[in-house]
Amino acid sequence: MTQRAPAEEELRKLSMELRYLEQTAEALQHRISMVNTAIADLTYANETLDNMEKEKENAEMLVPIGSSSYVKVKLADANKVIVGLGSGVSIERTLPEAKVVLKERLDELEKTMNAAQQQFSQVAERINTGRSRLESMLASNK
Repeated sequence: MTQRAPAEEELRKLSMELRYLEQTAEALQHRISMVNTAIADLTYANETLDNMEKEKENAEMLVPIGSSSYVKVKLADANKVIVGLGSGVSIERTLPEAKVVLKERLDELEKTMNAAQQQFSQVAERINTGRSRLESMLASNK
């Protein structure tokens, strides 16, 4: 019975660690999904600015309003863009300045994405190692 108690304690600890790692993996997957959404949004904004560069004042454009819906507008000033800074604060920038701001944000998000994917890979590896160890411990206890 003295040998079984430490083995049971180790099984319990390993099981708890696996639950923690699985929760961590879920949180990382959620973070990756959110970053992917933000990257897609910034990529779309960059494409819109690229297309805007080609347009002249008073050119008709379709502006997305959400849910795959658009409104037709006339471009009043092809060189001015309102850029969000966060917390509901926005500022007017020239088109080239706005593109730089969005590019910097995109670069930061891609770094964040790479870090999150690397963390997820490490956690997944630890989960697989832990599961293998748990299975072998359960098999040896039979």
